[in-house]
Amino acid sequence: MVANPRSICVTASDYSCILSISEEEARWKALNEYLSTRSYIQGFTFSQADVEVFRQLPSPPGDPHFHVVRWYRHIEAIYDGSNEKHDSCQLQTSKSKRTQPPWFPPQGTKQPKLCLYNSLTRNKEVFQPQNGNMVTWYCCGPTVYDASHMGHARSYISFDILRRILRDYFKYDVFYCMNITDIDDKIIKRARQNYLFEQYTEKKPSAAQLLEDVQTASEPFSVKLHETSDPDKKQMLERIQNAVKDAVEPLEKALRNRLSEEEINKQAGVVLQEAKDILSEWLDGKLCSQVTDNAIFSNLPKFWEEEYHKDMAALNVLPADVLTRVSEYVPEIVDFVQRIVDNGYGYVSNGSVYFDTMKFDSSEKHSYAKLVPEAVGDQKALQEGEGDLSISADRLSEKRSPSDFALWKSSKPGEPSWDSPWGKAYFENDNWVHYFLHTGHLTIAGCKMSKSLKNFITIKDALKKHTARQLRLAFLMHSWKDTLDYSSNTMECAIQYERFMNEFFLNVKDILRAPADVTGQFEKWDSQEIALNKSFSDKKATVHEALCDNIDTRTVLEEMRSLVSQCNSYIAGKKSTRQMPNRMLLENISIYLTQMFKIFGAVEGDEANIGFPVGGNGQTLNLESTVMPYLQILSEFREGIRQIAKDKKGIVVSDADAFLYNSLLRINIETAVSEVLQLCDSLRDDVLPEHGVRFEDHEGLPTVVKLVDRDTLLKEREEKKKIEEEKKRKKEAAARKKQEQEAAKLAKMKIPPGEMFKSEHDKYSKFDENGFPTHDMEGKEVSKGQMKKLKKLYEAQEKLYKEYLQMVQNGTAN
Repeated sequence: MVANPRSICVTASDYSCILSISEEEARWKALNEYLSTRSYIQGFTFSQADVEVFRQLPSPPGDPHFHVVRWYRHIEAIYDGSNEKHDSCQLQTSKSKRTQPPWFPPQGTKQPKLCLYNSLTRNKEVFQPQNGNMVTWYCCGPTVYDASHMGHARSYISFDILRRILRDYFKYDVFYCMNITDIDDKIIKRARQNYLFEQYTEKKPSAAQLLEDVQTASEPFSVKLHETSDPDKKQMLERIQNAVKDAVEPLEKALRNRLSEEEINKQAGVVLQEAKDILSEWLDGKLCSQVTDNAIFSNLPKFWEEEYHKDMAALNVLPADVLTRVSEYVPEIVDFVQRIVDNGYGYVSNGSVYFDTMKFDSSEKHSYAKLVPEAVGDQKALQEGEGDLSISADRLSEKRSPSDFALWKSSKPGEPSWDSPWGKAYFENDNWVHYFLHTGHLTIAGCKMSKSLKNFITIKDALKKHTARQLRLAFLMHSWKDTLDYSSNTMECAIQYERFMNEFFLNVKDILRAPADVTGQFEKWDSQEIALNKSFSDKKATVHEALCDNIDTRTVLEEMRSLVSQCNSYIAGKKSTRQMPNRMLLENISIYLTQMFKIFGAVEGDEANIGFPVGGNGQTLNLESTVMPYLQILSEFREGIRQIAKDKKGIVVSDADAFLYNSLLRINIETAVSEVLQLCDSLRDDVLPEHGVRFEDHEGLPTVVKLVDRDTLLKEREEKKKIEEEKKRKKEAAARKKQEQEAAKLAKMKIPPGEMFKSEHDKYSKFDENGFPTHDMEGKEVSKGQMKKLKKLYEAQEKLYKEYLQMVQNGTAN
């Protein structure tokens, strides 16, 4: 007999009823049900009955009897340590006598260390700051003599990304110092030439004088062009020369034909503009010594430095913690150069001070050209580094060795000067660091970019085509140390990436706006959520590994794209089954992605928002939170109108006798409904995009409301119109083709079978009474095989002609 455990009544002090059950499994079930009513959380005390039952059990039962196992383990844990259960049981119920079991930390996994590519070693090296968490960073800033270009953007956006990641991701305390070179050969020459050219234009030379001066200035320019061996520079000089020739010819013609003064002045202005470089070079060669005002040399770099800072702000590049202008540190530089001379590594020559590379390299403590050893002896690179004013014969003769370079240059007439122990001069300097980071070069559509070659795009011009975020994304999608090609393909990839990510953020924000109470935010996780969260965790780990690996942002962005693709699939899967996606999971992923974009500098501001901000840089108002409630009301109102219009499409009057009224009413209602729906579509397609609002209609689902950049929406609208126009064109072309085919078919059907072969005079010469060919053009009888083929064609045409006759009879042959 097997007892039913649910029918047994027991008390805490009496297990006899349970233990009397003979069948073992039933006994375990009964004991398990009884013990399920007892608590082990707050001070449970065992009775003698508990101890007796415990002594009778040889071992705990299997897992299905959870409560028995828990009760057994609990008593066993506080047993007095006796190995034999038949010994007197002394239970240690006092908490003070119990000890915790030993604890061991988890083994964990090996975490990657941050490694950076060090140009000094040409290897990835573990990044180890010299002083705790403090990182002192010296960045070589611009030489400010002209507009900042995309080459500058390549360096300073890339360094800004690295700086932000070190500071905001790896949590280093970064002190960022950048210099501004406002004393340099390029600056001196450009400032002087600009001044002399302005003086020349203010004198308003006559057209004839201008032509004469251009002709005179072109002679040394032609010599310079002839002597230039560098192909890129030669091409640039030829381009300037050709532009001047093209501008001169119309002015000469205007003077010969004695055109109006207005026309001559107009052509003279074109010549003056195109010949600026040639004239400036010529004027500088004649009059440079007459430029003595130091303010001329300071105003130019001051202006371009201000423009540089504006460009950096427009690119969302963080300002330096400290900025060092060369002109502000002259006394310190003088002292520094003097120490080099005192140490024997510098020498004075004709008022200039040069670094003695040979002596420095021969020292056991030093090694010259550690960064690029193979560049030693490269006079072209040295002269480019020293500047145009340092490569004259008298300058070069001052050196002990061609490899020596100037620390302090003596000033000549037409150059700014500062006092020093070695005479009035201007100067250059150098610095030392532990890690050297060099960003990759930038090419323009595969061609070398160079300001000196006049092959460059200014930052301001680049920002007219693309946003600062798009430019930054383009840089993030490439390795910071490799060459980057700035081209339409590169930027299109960045635009598509931004659009892809932005659509995800907009979709998540729409999901989060759906009404939900507090507890409704915490939905049950099923297998889809568990899988997505697992992927989220894996992606974060992969992102961390990539950032540790020389700050590999290219891999990071690809992993982020992959994560969003998985989220999109998850959302689509949920919506296909009319289920709401897990709000909190998607919000957590979106917050992480947004935070990464903030760390990269691709999201401006510190507001705790999801995704890319609406309204552009400097948007103090949270546009989305401000206008979205009103847009939601508008969307719901529009949706109500659309639904009413759809419902009214099928309305009819039930009176069977009112057929005419019913028909007219249906026509009027359908016309009104169509007009209402057209107005709703016009609001969606024409009105709202002008204000940066996108409505997305989905059958059976609420309208999705998104705030998007206005220009983006207008571009989308134009692309949509082009696609629709192309579809319309193809549809019309297909209809015409079908019509032509049908017309051709009808024309063929009209031909009686007896006439179809008679028109083929180039093939057949004789026919029978039914119009069937019997002889070919040469008079030979048609072969049996050919007759068989022709018979099939004849029968097919006979069938078509019968169909035509039937259509004529039915009146459908038109």
